[in-house]
Amino acid sequence: MKTVLNWSAYHEQGQGDAYADIPAQGGDFARAVAVCIRSGVCEQVTAKGVMCPSYRLMPGPDRSPGGRIRLLKQALNRPQQQDWLADPALAQALDSCIGCKGCKRECEAYVDMATIKAEYQAQRVARHGSSLRAWLLAAGPLWLLRFPWLARLLAWRNRSPRLRAWGERLLGLAREAELPLPLTPGFTEGEGWYEPLIAAPLRGELVLWVDPLTGLFRPAEAQAALSLLRRLGYRVYLLPPQDARRRPYESGRADFSIGRIPAAQQHARHLLAALAPHLAAGRPLVGLEPSSLLMLREEYRQLFTTEQQPDGLENAAQQALMLEEFLARELMAHGLELAFKPRTGRLLVHAHCHQKAVGGLKPLRRLLKLIPELDLQFIEAACCGMAGTYGMEAEHIAESRQMAAQALLPALAAAPEADLISGGFGCGWQIRMLTGRSSLGLAQVLLAQLAD
Repeated sequence: MKTVLNWSAYHEQGQGDAYADIPAQGGDFARAVAVCIRSGVCEQVTAKGVMCPSYRLMPGPDRSPGGRIRLLKQALNRPQQQDWLADPALAQALDSCIGCKGCKRECEAYVDMATIKAEYQAQRVARHGSSLRAWLLAAGPLWLLRFPWLARLLAWRNRSPRLRAWGERLLGLAREAELPLPLTPGFTEGEGWYEPLIAAPLRGELVLWVDPLTGLFRPAEAQAALSLLRRLGYRVYLLPPQDARRRPYESGRADFSIGRIPAAQQHARHLLAALAPHLAAGRPLVGLEPSSLLMLREEYRQLFTTEQQPDGLENAAQQALMLEEFLARELMAHGLELAFKPRTGRLLVHAHCHQKAVGGLKPLRRLLKLIPELDLQFIEAACCGMAGTYGMEAEHIAESRQMAAQALLPALAAAPEADLISGGFGCGWQIRMLTGRSSLGLAQVLLAQLAD
């Protein structure tokens, strides 16, 4: 078996351990699979935590991370002349994995099921190619950046029951799902640097990356982040959703998740080339969309072999921070002073799964608790069910909405008057589709409450 991703970090896993249970084929990928010790933690459903959304919904022997690992080991232990990719039970088990990364944080062995599934998907794509639906959903935001008029076609599809039905029959796009439309006006600030908005000594420099999802669908969040950082005294070097030639500054997350690894590598090289001078100068890289920003910190090391790694990859992994992580670090380490006006009323927070997987709730909580009189409530829920494009796929939409109905929707219904922060675009879109409620980004809340 020739792996597609770089699994060399697991090279010494199980070395000298006669009970490591490493599968016969797969090399370092097999060692990554073998980190699971079948403790059963992934099958102990509690109110807190993320792991495992599909198992929480429909417990079964093959739907937990440990159950999937068991099937993977069986497949990789087969004689080499047998096709391990042809196992229907394995395909079904991995199809229900939504890549939330809860297991990587909450499992004591740190099983990285999301990346294990990406390798499996890449093996299948290398052999059979990817579906038209997968390509369209991965490339959709990028085409909308290049050809804004395509939004009119999406709006037409959303209005027409007949087009929705055809889309489901031909592409597998769920007719019940409304496709997101870019907001007008979108984020229009250009690439370059922006000076602080206060007359005070320069506090520091940073790079603000407005990824395509944020620029298209959450432009107010991007604009608020830029204004907030400038008002706090930072010089902001802005990386907008696309360059002057309309090539997107995209992380490659969508292509990575569906196994289109060469496409993900192409996006990564383009993004890292634009970031290279800033990262070399030591500027922090601040992002707004968890699924995009955290890709640089985690998956980029596995996206390339050691020989293929583009310049700046290690710097990006070390310097990439979510907005809340950057501000919390500045508070603790560099004496940033934040003064906020009181805010009455309740504020609900639904964090992105990937935020939770890296421990991103602590800095988020630390910042929001600085706002006087705020009634703050973090929603205890697993995945919202959108999970990239999972909630738009005909075969998955029912399960997607059942995931949301487990804890997220009841929490929202219990506080109909509350404002809401959603950690990522997908979470906010799922909430809007199912409840009609709009959500805010962290930067919008902080900017609105920042004292003069």
